Amino acid sequence: MSPDKLIYMANQIGAFFKSQGEGKAPAGIADHINRFWEPRMRSAILAYWETGGEKLDPAVRDAMKAVKRPASN
Repeated sequence: MSPDKLIYMANQIGAFFKSQGEGKAPAGIADHINRFWEPRMRSAILAYWETGGEKLDPAVRDAMKAVKRPASN
């Protein structure tokens, strides 16, 4: 999946959780990504975030701190 598509999806998740309240947004975003994104998707969005993640919404950037890095095989 392209980085632009992952960024779009992450920001859409962020928009949903921001409507639940700013304080809850990062935890909800991270939980959703950890539960429903496959390991390759999580690895790709984390790699993008680690380079600055400038296209990610601020709440999504904050949530990335709690996204689990997939185990290496």
